[in-house]
Amino acid sequence: MDLTPYTIAVIDDSQTVRGAACAVLERAGATVLEAQDGYDGLALIVAERPQLVLLDIMMPRLDGLQLTALLQSHAELAGLPVVLVSSKDSLFDQARGKLSGAVGYLVKPFSADELLTAVGAALEPQP
Repeated sequence: MDLTPYTIAVIDDSQTVRGAACAVLERAGATVLEAQDGYDGLALIVAERPQLVLLDIMMPRLDGLQLTALLQSHAELAGLPVVLVSSKDSLFDQARGKLSGAVGYLVKPFSADELLTAVGAALEPQP
């Protein structure tokens, strides 16, 4: 998958997960922006305007569900695709993610192929 034309924000409080995701996305050609929590992520998104956000759900200060809902309520950012990342894989958690406005849900730990599949699906035009 060629992600050369895309800028992707990876927002996760785990440096390990963030680093792994960034490495995969950079190898695919994406420009990757990083933040370690929701507040820093929000500032990054507003300043840099990425085409996709990969967002951990469980973070201190501002969690992924709150940030997703906040983005969806903002007129200029409402169409920004968000893929939520979580270690929780229940249907309830996935439904909460969808209700917050996310277009994808990725369960940790994930493989490079799973990450690229989720990113590719999120970048496809939504019907």
